[in-house]
Amino acid sequence: MVKALISLSGGMDSVTVLAEAIHQLGRENVECVGFRYGSKHNQYENEAARKVAEHYGVPFGLIDFSSVAGELKSNLLKTGGEIPEGHYEAKSMSQTVVPGRNLIFISILTGVAWSREIDQIWLGPHQGDHEIYGDCRPIFFHAMNAAVVAGSEERVELVAPYLHGDKVTILKRGLELGVPYYLTRTCYKDQPIACGKCGACQERQAGFLANGVEDPVEYEFRGILPKG
Repeated sequence: MVKALISLSGGMDSVTVLAEAIHQLGRENVECVGFRYGSKHNQYENEAARKVAEHYGVPFGLIDFSSVAGELKSNLLKTGGEIPEGHYEAKSMSQTVVPGRNLIFISILTGVAWSREIDQIWLGPHQGDHEIYGDCRPIFFHAMNAAVVAGSEERVELVAPYLHGDKVTILKRGLELGVPYYLTRTCYKDQPIACGKCGACQERQAGFLANGVEDPVEYEFRGILPKG
């Protein structure tokens, strides 16, 4: 049976990917890994990931490379500036790009999967990420998959079930799968309660609104900000 390693951040995308993998492969064939990498929201998303893994009864571990964060420039990191507010279309959202993050994540995940004799690495990139995050675009995913397959001598491959979907379709699928979104963490800010105004919060709230479902997490600000 195929085994899968899920890159589990605790956000709604990766948690939906986890639910999808369990649905397709069975929980006994699924493991999860998260990362400590020095982002402002890292402690909150890792705690969310742990709770989600416990909910599903699947193994979860954390890999620490936060020491690298000081060498990278991004407002998403604790070493960077303020998290911008507004929609992902805004130019300011490019400040949240962490250079090479997914390149690093995938390299580490490949080594872990190969060592554990796991066949697939499941990831959560989608169309909403493509605009500002170059390492979430299809061209990057396919290139990395080719590198992973070749480098592991076809032992490991990448799977991105929602690569051509968006937040609305991901959420719709997650609701069908009964994903516990009340356990998830999406906000980019360093605070226990989601701000509601950063790009991640706004995109999430818009997804719930489009599906006609109330978002179960608490926000400082609940609603959609005007664009422009």
